Amino acid sequence: MSVRLALQRLAVPRVAVHAARTVPMMRVVAPVRAFSVTPRRFSAGESDVELASSLQQEIEYEREAAAESGGGDPDWLSQFKNEGVWHIDDRAGSDEVALTRQFGNEDIRVLFSIGEIDTTDPSNEFEQEDADEITSDGEFQGSFPVRCAISISKKGAGSLNIDAQAADGQFVVENVTFYRDDKLATTLTADADWARRGLYIGPQFETLDENVQTHFEGYLAERGFVTNLALFIPSYAEYKEQREYCAWLESVRAFISA
Repeated sequence: MSVRLALQRLAVPRVAVHAARTVPMMRVVAPVRAFSVTPRRFSAGESDVELASSLQQEIEYEREAAAESGGGDPDWLSQFKNEGVWHIDDRAGSDEVALTRQFGNEDIRVLFSIGEIDTTDPSNEFEQEDADEITSDGEFQGSFPVRCAISISKKGAGSLNIDAQAADGQFVVENVTFYRDDKLATTLTADADWARRGLYIGPQFETLDENVQTHFEGYLAERGFVTNLALFIPSYAEYKEQREYCAWLESVRAFISA
């Protein structure tokens, strides 16, 4: 080995090479923002509270009005019930009311709907106010017209179905239909209604001979279709509509608030 090479080796320091050690990295977790969640119904919208409040105000108004009137049945309704001639079939939530009675071997029914209540023509407002007065004995003196479906049935003999209007204290007959099948005539189903559509409904009442009209009106009057009933039907339709309206308010408010 030459002296020069030996000197070069001695001049170069020896460097210890160590295997690189892996330093574990610290995981930096981003801070999570804490949201403040206000308890709230899942389906609630911004307008729910306002709507529920408005409905409640209307409910309170109707309750106050009912309290001022004394509550319970009005005098004219109590009097009608006490007479015991007609039975009132009125189911809560139903649009229709049925009055029924027996007359000899006849089953008599009158159907009318609260949907038949007509709003008064504004031009006739004052006339309507005069007509709708109630006398001291509780009898209703005037009313808006309400359509009625009258049936007079005899078991096994058929049925007379009469379309009429109760208005101004009288029944205005429009037509009289005779059905040989009393069950078909009085059944309230879609199938029965469809079957009745293809049958002859009879002539318009006003086209009948005047004597026939007069005696027919007497026939109906004998069975209770008189002034008091013609006044009662619109009165009860309005009375029921008011009760159904109050129940509607309660149901809708409860739904909105649920």
